[in-house]
Amino acid sequence: MSFYSRPAEKFPPAIKNLIIINVLVWLAQMLFDAKIDLTGKIGLWPFLSNNFRPWQIVTHMFAHAASGQYMFFHILFNMFALWMFGRVLENLWGSKRFLIFYMICGLGSAVVHLTMQYIMGGHEMAVGASGAVFGVLVAFAMTFPNTELYLMFVPIPIKAKWAILGLIAIDLFGGVTRSGSDIAHFAHLGGALTGFILLKIWNKNNRRTLY
Repeated sequence: MSFYSRPAEKFPPAIKNLIIINVLVWLAQMLFDAKIDLTGKIGLWPFLSNNFRPWQIVTHMFAHAASGQYMFFHILFNMFALWMFGRVLENLWGSKRFLIFYMICGLGSAVVHLTMQYIMGGHEMAVGASGAVFGVLVAFAMTFPNTELYLMFVPIPIKAKWAILGLIAIDLFGGVTRSGSDIAHFAHLGGALTGFILLKIWNKNNRRTLY
């Protein structure tokens, strides 16, 4: 995998524009949901739902919960994680490669979510950048595995490879047991799996970046 040499930026272009788009879509949801049910149109519905539309495979990753007790935290945590880990990767890879990676992870997330929803049943609509963000988290952990992270409610630093693996394990448990019904666990896992596969492909001739 080749690297793109560029000065480190706190808000590189792809990250900045992704955050702006997500925030603008979220604001539009709050403004127009009551009139045109915008969230229902751009959220990802199950394949067999009468509400499913092909464009939702893309649009859902730019939408977030626009109502409910935790609506602000949904977009806040996703955008913070995207900025915190994604900017490092974008500064390393370049904006074009990072954006391609991000979008493919989001699409992979949607495919896995829809497939598991079809197999296991379920009628809920999914929204959020979490699937693509999980792909970013996996890419960060694979590229900088021994970077120490300080997580909420954990008083000691944890290496990135163990922290992200722990998050994946939690989602796997939640998906299999169907706990946390308002969380699209398999969308997270789909994004993580897609990110892992992409990094393996990109790094197949340069294993040094994995360790």
